[in-house]
Amino acid sequence: MAEVEELAEGAKRVHCSNCGAELHYAPGTEFLQCGFCGTRNDIPKDINEILEQDILEFLNTEAEKSEKESHEAVECNSCGSITSLEEQKTAQFCPFCGNHLMLKDASKIEQIKPHALLPFALNQRDAHLKFRTWLGSLWLAPSKLKHMANAPEGMSGIYTPYWTFDAKTSSDYSGERGDDRHVQESYTAKVNGRSEHRTRTKTVTDWRSVSGHVNVDFDDVLIIGSTSLPKPQAEQLEPWNLQDLLPFREDYLRGFRVESYNIALPQAFTEGKERMTESIKDNVRSDIGGDHQRIHSLDTDWQNLKFKHILLPIWIASYPYNGKTYRFLVNGKTGEVQGERPYSTWKIIGLVVIIIIIVGAILLVSNK
Repeated sequence: MAEVEELAEGAKRVHCSNCGAELHYAPGTEFLQCGFCGTRNDIPKDINEILEQDILEFLNTEAEKSEKESHEAVECNSCGSITSLEEQKTAQFCPFCGNHLMLKDASKIEQIKPHALLPFALNQRDAHLKFRTWLGSLWLAPSKLKHMANAPEGMSGIYTPYWTFDAKTSSDYSGERGDDRHVQESYTAKVNGRSEHRTRTKTVTDWRSVSGHVNVDFDDVLIIGSTSLPKPQAEQLEPWNLQDLLPFREDYLRGFRVESYNIALPQAFTEGKERMTESIKDNVRSDIGGDHQRIHSLDTDWQNLKFKHILLPIWIASYPYNGKTYRFLVNGKTGEVQGERPYSTWKIIGLVVIIIIIVGAILLVSNK
């Protein structure tokens, strides 16, 4: 059985039952593994249900009384990310932008304790293979970027904060439905200086007033709790297979860094409601039918508003190029790869020169 070492302010280290070395979570398993002797230490099963909390009740009365999580973290003065420190390392870098972190600025932060998490399913090697395959598909990328394909240690495993929202909605709407019909119309055209009478088909839209009612239920609307990642790429890592969420347990964090949220619950809830409202509008347009729809009013009753704070696994690599940092993300559960890619100016120039030479050669041969 693994040995637990109590540290200051409630922190814990877990040591191998065989050799005493510190244990790390082995991605894709249900145990902590010793990096020295290979001993496996099982993670106890948690049979507790993942509870979701009422948002309005929490914000109005429960926020101060809710269970908090405290850990040591440092804020990057370049990109603003807030991440936990890597134990036993004196020189540390920001996994989001590669900036050197000022460890003297580390401090204890207190936030809402996560309700659940998705453990890493891919280890660093597997994530790097996915990343290398993706890099190999990039055209006109800088050569130094390609060299990252041989550096798996350049990838950092980060548990990233997210919020999920549930709701039951009931909406009354009013608007207009547009139905297209095709009519023939006559017109005069000039042909060789002469006027000719012709006909053509014209589309006309007939509009009529409509009203109705739609019910839409939402489950686990996902909002990222951090501004550190490029939002388009982070959203393209979805879907996350949230049905595999486990109740939060620190054992799954061991050996990985954890990012703290900088998008608080009220702000995330506002974004979540906006996203749900757009989905409600899509349902209204479908309910209106026809070829075109106009929504003039929408009155929504929101019920059973619930949330939970979760951590999702992402492997991250960053690459500085021409004064900008490009980030590459690998979904630590599914292996989906997304990233911002730079283009090599010299390779583009070289390609243009080659094209010009080929075109010139073809023209020269044609003229002869």
